[in-house]
Amino acid sequence: MIEKHIVLEDIDPVIFYGKNNSNIQMIKALFPKLRIVARGNVIKVMGEEEEMCAFEEVILSLEQYCVRHNFLNEESILEIIKGNKSDNSEQNHNVIVYSVTGKPITPRSPNQQKLVKEFEKNDMIFAIGPAGSGKTYTAIALAVRALKNKEIKKIILSRPAVEAGEKLGFLPGDMKDKIDPYLQPLYDALQDMIPAAKLKEYMELNIIQIAPLAFMRGRTLNDAVVILDEAQNTTTQQIKMFLTRMGMNTKMIVTGDMTQIDLPSSQTSGLVEALRILKGVKGISFIELDKKDIVRHRLVTRIVEAYEKYEEKRREESRKKQTEK
Repeated sequence: MIEKHIVLEDIDPVIFYGKNNSNIQMIKALFPKLRIVARGNVIKVMGEEEEMCAFEEVILSLEQYCVRHNFLNEESILEIIKGNKSDNSEQNHNVIVYSVTGKPITPRSPNQQKLVKEFEKNDMIFAIGPAGSGKTYTAIALAVRALKNKEIKKIILSRPAVEAGEKLGFLPGDMKDKIDPYLQPLYDALQDMIPAAKLKEYMELNIIQIAPLAFMRGRTLNDAVVILDEAQNTTTQQIKMFLTRMGMNTKMIVTGDMTQIDLPSSQTSGLVEALRILKGVKGISFIELDKKDIVRHRLVTRIVEAYEKYEEKRREESRKKQTEK
């Protein structure tokens, strides 16, 4: 009789063991010849070597399934042990990652699909589009997939700390409390894709880092997916500083919406200039999303269209005034 300790490294043990430990109880029932004790993220097993080897194979398969789907139940356990559960089906072909509820997150428009494909081919991507077009959410899903697949060692998410048309004044608390309101949309996306306990662990270990753009200065970012969100609110100096942080085995995704520039009117958006300067540079891909890609409430599409018509009318009136002069 031998004893082994199996460590569950990449998953939340609470999800793996199941509600009221239902999953681990089923696993014990399927291996009655083994003595199995689960504590925290360690499973201690005692038994004969042949039975132990079969048990380890099953645990590895279940762990891989749990990492990918953020989900495990008794039905899944039975299917995996029988060898009927496969992630290679056509149905799962377009899945980027799975949400914390086990729901597949897939590109939902042609331009989102293009973003996924370009991420595989290029190291730097600019994704430009209106609110709700899924550019940030898709980018974060791609980063989470790369981390789960161990293609990178960390995810770094950043955005400029610029108020959207209102002055927030002096915020209370320490540095984290002051910057969190600016970065909340990034937290929201991560919380959709990574179980809470695992996300907390990743952030404590700096595997996932969320910081204002100003904190990027002086760093070289290696083995990472780095996302700059709301890039339309960067200055020329800021976006140049950010883009030149790129290190080895790093991919960068820059997202922005040209219709939501919150900089003072005297400042030029760094994103506008970057798109002009970097056009044609090998290894950089540019994806333009539009109102057809909007995946929020249908009213969002109508709002975007209404503002586009209004802006077009203003430009037309401005051209007429210039002609009359």
